[in-house]
Amino acid sequence: MNQPLASTGWIFLTTLILVLAFVPFDPQLSEWAQGLPDEIVDFNRTITDFGTFAWMIYTSTFLLLIAFIAKRASARDTVQQRARSARNLSAYFLLTVGTASALVHGLKFLIGRARPELFADYGAYSLAPFTGDRLFESFPSGHSTAAGALFGALAMLLPQLRPLFFILALLIGVSRVIVGAHYPSDVAAGLLLGLWVAMMMAFLFAREGWLFRLDAAGWPMPKVADPNRRTNRQEGK
Repeated sequence: MNQPLASTGWIFLTTLILVLAFVPFDPQLSEWAQGLPDEIVDFNRTITDFGTFAWMIYTSTFLLLIAFIAKRASARDTVQQRARSARNLSAYFLLTVGTASALVHGLKFLIGRARPELFADYGAYSLAPFTGDRLFESFPSGHSTAAGALFGALAMLLPQLRPLFFILALLIGVSRVIVGAHYPSDVAAGLLLGLWVAMMMAFLFAREGWLFRLDAAGWPMPKVADPNRRTNRQEGK
């Protein structure tokens, strides 16, 4: 079985089901979420911008440059090995977040869904493709896509903490509805788009032997999770 194709199929199907399930209730859920107590709304305004692409891209780029400089500047094997690992890790996050950003902004431009703040004038289902106006870039949610990509990448690297990362991604996604920036279906699509990109990058890295390995079933697993790693090193393999 082609595992990247299989995972793409499952994520696409899940996205379709969730979007279709949320769309009929988008206006009601959005109105209810924005009507929550001020303390809840204020808390979500505080955390919602954690899901921006900019700081993720700048941070991973900076770390990638530091790792590259450290590798070139030192002749010590241990430093070069650690710098190589840091370089691959930073590159994984940068490529994941950067690709997710390009995809979601392209979809926003192509679809052109009006944001909740325009509900009174356009309703919840108005589409104005190719406008380039942020007020018509509701679907998918960019913040949710960024959160899905970041926490999806972390979930691929630290599978034992996946429930925590999925909860944190969902928290950012829900905040976008509460602050009135997106409808629930926008959030569902964004989170799953980000997760898909994180998985596809993990497959690519695993095939190159960077950070990940392919397990017996063909799925990417972090190399540090390989129980035979120490044995193989001791045997000189």
